[in-house]
Amino acid sequence: LRWSPWGRPGLKTLVTAGVFVTILWNLRFFLNPSNSSGEDSKHREPLVILVWEWPSKQVPNVSRDVCHELYGITGCQLTTERQLLHQANVVVFPHSRLQPRRDKLPKERLPGQNWVWVSLESPSNTRGLAAWNQTFNWVMTYRQDSDIFIPYGKLVLNQSATVNIPAKTNLVSWVISNYHRTQKRAEVYKNLSRYLHVNIYGKANNKPLCKDCLLPTISKSKFYLAFENSIHRDYITEKLWRNSLLAGTVPVVLGPPRANYEQFVPADSFIHVNDFGSLEELATFLKTMNSSRYQQFFAWQRKFSVKLYTDWRERLCAICTAYPRLPQGRLYPDLQSWFNS
Repeated sequence: LRWSPWGRPGLKTLVTAGVFVTILWNLRFFLNPSNSSGEDSKHREPLVILVWEWPSKQVPNVSRDVCHELYGITGCQLTTERQLLHQANVVVFPHSRLQPRRDKLPKERLPGQNWVWVSLESPSNTRGLAAWNQTFNWVMTYRQDSDIFIPYGKLVLNQSATVNIPAKTNLVSWVISNYHRTQKRAEVYKNLSRYLHVNIYGKANNKPLCKDCLLPTISKSKFYLAFENSIHRDYITEKLWRNSLLAGTVPVVLGPPRANYEQFVPADSFIHVNDFGSLEELATFLKTMNSSRYQQFFAWQRKFSVKLYTDWRERLCAICTAYPRLPQGRLYPDLQSWFNS
């Protein structure tokens, strides 16, 4: 470069340098087209989530942009069309639909394609996990430490909420379809029923409730036995969210420890079986509770409302929301050990 007497480049030199830099800049895009608008368009392409088999018996129509239309999640394409396997970024395998034989899986996995294992059941009700070691990149369960966390429900902020306690005509109710004497909940119910009457509904008592009858019937009880079928960390199901909190009853819970429940709901919104030295003490507490104390259990309604997760489309669309932060290229070496931990 030729410098001016004042120690700065002359005008002609600056112009020449500017032209040279412009040429180099344009040449960069010409030699590396992947770094230009082509990459931007790649990012704009939707993530394709292939659901190998739908988790529930009824398969909804997902041909439209359901993630955007229903849940405001953009750039996310759900599909059940297996011919799109080679375009899929993610392939979802619900455990309830997995066959024990590996030949039911796709014959190959594309580079960069991630496979997801999905389950809402507890470890006690999940079989055959040992067959799927070194198969799945991500897990999608009710466990908070899952790659994709799908709870049965949650409390959402609602500052305009008001306390609404339905009229009560009985003390305790319980809806139970699968009653097994060996379960902890069966033992607790049997002993608790010695001290108070429990209104039992459901197939196990030949009193099934229709879908629209469930909440109105339960809401007439002051307390609901939100007893889980098995006790595992984070396994807190619709028995708490729908049958208790949404119905407007106070849940009496049997499940993981109280501290685990308090990660999901306020401490004063439920009663834990383990809070009492005996079931007789629990029964006495329920039978002798005055109106003022009872109303305190509903204080959460002033700030929160219940959101249920019941639509598998919403759960599966959540994969796209989580996708940018999920680890790439990792496999679960021992799925059974992880799930039972």
